[in-house]
Amino acid sequence: MPKLWSGLASGAIDEAAEDFNRSIRVDARMVREDIAGSVAHAKMLAAQSIISPQDAEAIVACLTGILADLDAGALTVDPEAEDIHTFVEQTLTERVGEPGKRLHTARSRNDQVALDTRMYLRGRVETTGGLLKKLILTLCDRAEEAKAMVMPGYTHLQRAQPVTMGHHLMAYAMMALRDLGRLTDASRRMNVSPIGCCALAGTTYDTDRQMEAALLGFDSVAENSLDGVSDRDFCVELAAALSLVMTHLSRLSEELILWSSWEFKFVRLSDAYSTGSSIMPQKKNPDMAELTRGKTGRVYGDLMALLTVLKGLPLAYNKDMQEDKELIFDAFDTVDACLTVCAPMVGTMTFIPENMRKAAAAGFINATDLADWLVGRGMPFRTAYKLTGELVAACTQKGVTLEELPLEAYRAKSDLFDESLYEAINIDNCLLRRTSYGGPAPESVERQIEYVRRQIG
Repeated sequence: MPKLWSGLASGAIDEAAEDFNRSIRVDARMVREDIAGSVAHAKMLAAQSIISPQDAEAIVACLTGILADLDAGALTVDPEAEDIHTFVEQTLTERVGEPGKRLHTARSRNDQVALDTRMYLRGRVETTGGLLKKLILTLCDRAEEAKAMVMPGYTHLQRAQPVTMGHHLMAYAMMALRDLGRLTDASRRMNVSPIGCCALAGTTYDTDRQMEAALLGFDSVAENSLDGVSDRDFCVELAAALSLVMTHLSRLSEELILWSSWEFKFVRLSDAYSTGSSIMPQKKNPDMAELTRGKTGRVYGDLMALLTVLKGLPLAYNKDMQEDKELIFDAFDTVDACLTVCAPMVGTMTFIPENMRKAAAAGFINATDLADWLVGRGMPFRTAYKLTGELVAACTQKGVTLEELPLEAYRAKSDLFDESLYEAINIDNCLLRRTSYGGPAPESVERQIEYVRRQIG
């Protein structure tokens, strides 16, 4: 296939160098965006009397036919083409003749690839956003189911204070909600059309960039032509947002791995989202969660590679930028694959509330409530804190919980203690009193669920 840049160069490019230079393997997925951009460009050129209406009609009809043939399987993208822009333009010219040669007037592959990439990623944000919403709604549904299931809340992976499984799951729903907001915000900033910036310095033709941008659903146009063709901030911003998605999925996966272990046994993962061992018949491995945790590093790598590609580039376009698509596409592909598995994995897992309750009872997670009860009787908090710590130590020595420690042992430490302390340190009561906004009491969890559902509509 002849090169779009043939003319000055007369010698044949080395075969290995040609393959090294070729990007069709990566950018072929932007064929729909390339065709849509070319249709809009042809319409703008005709509206500005840069090409004739007849030529524009022929170009648009032919491009529409190319897309239809691709969809029907009657045409396939040539893997030997240099890039998707070359394939579309040369297929157009082969089919329509001279009018096809006029399409590239007042544009360059530099602004064309920037356009295609923004349009393609705009669609990917929508898809990933939909998957995030499914995860968020799944978390809300499971949180509603588990809003009264008492479990230990942890700090430093040590049992700390009572929460519920519903409260815990809603923490992840909040993370995913922020992830959705970041992607949406980045997409809004990305929705600026670079077409018409041409190679770097605009054009001498009387183009209408605003018209072309409007036809393609952009909010505005790039205000500086150098920036328009060389900006890849949007790729970095999206990769950063996707990295945070993976951070949150990895944290959730880590907890599912812990919770489904024999040491915790708070949940049981569905057979559909776990595997067995080839040698140990008793094993049920949380492979989907582990893979999600492992793939997080891959998305981080995409982000770091993008930053590294851009860090030393002079303006405007440089071939280094060919790397951007493979990296950001991989980040989206990886995140989408993980979200596709994680939502149903959470949705199908079985809660084991009796084990959560047993862990909560054995972890002295009502110690703060005991200290607070003493504060309510007039004791300074720091004194109450020390006294409660001594009582926990005594319980540990005797192998009992605070609820099981007899009243005489309490009164030996302070005359403030009476029978009402047992009601105060009852695990269920400790939880129910935590009604502060955002807290773990069932009614508070219900408010959180309502809030998240409202946010995503």
